[in-house]
Amino acid sequence: MSASLARVRCFLLDMDGTFNLGERLIDGSLRFIDTLRAQGKDFVFLTNNSSKNRDLYAAKITRLGLPIPVDKVFTAGEATALYLKRHDARKPIYLVGTPALEDEFRSHGFTLTEDGAGLVVLGFDTTLTYAKLWKLCDYVRAGLPYVATHPDFNCPTETGFMPDIGAMIAFVKAATGREPDVVVGKPNRLIVDALADKLGLRLEDIAMVGDRLYTDIALGPAAGIVTCLVLSGETHPEDLAGSPFQPTYTFADLGALADWLVEHAAG
Repeated sequence: MSASLARVRCFLLDMDGTFNLGERLIDGSLRFIDTLRAQGKDFVFLTNNSSKNRDLYAAKITRLGLPIPVDKVFTAGEATALYLKRHDARKPIYLVGTPALEDEFRSHGFTLTEDGAGLVVLGFDTTLTYAKLWKLCDYVRAGLPYVATHPDFNCPTETGFMPDIGAMIAFVKAATGREPDVVVGKPNRLIVDALADKLGLRLEDIAMVGDRLYTDIALGPAAGIVTCLVLSGETHPEDLAGSPFQPTYTFADLGALADWLVEHAAG
């Protein structure tokens, strides 16, 4: 087990609850990045939150104290766009998402439409309206292909949790009886395969670090990669006993993971 983490070349980092909470960095986060750089290892921020695109996330992380280029961020929104480019690139899309997610899809060449859509995409839409949900349900009920960017029920914030896309998926299911045909983000392997292909990495070179058992840690068996749970966000130690998703490693926070890497590199 020690060897599997020690040989990791690239760490996929969740953001909310792992690296930061809202506008506050979690203790040890920058020290972890410094440790990776000192050891010649790489990192990419991998977030299920599709309400922002990578430009906005890179600007936020830079503002928090870690200047990074946009290619250090990979979102479920971008992964969904890349997935659809390989499957349904020519179909006009009815997209339920923020203006930032709309920009992401247009940058990949998609046509977004209110009427005459060929498929529907549901993202984490913090600009959600009843009219958007109503039209989405009409399209889903009509049988159009239905894709969701990720499955998270809640998004952690500095003051608690805000409802995430999982709550919207539940609304649509209650109204239409349908679940999404495809969910791209964590814990589904699609997001890791898309990123590994983009970076030219093997799965054994990758580890996922996050605070959620049902997305970050569940990605381990789904994609065949090492996982590191940090207890700085949603998950508490007592949650592990009843969970079907068990991490390869568990740490208090990114600082503790940095300590592990330093210790085992020295060894």
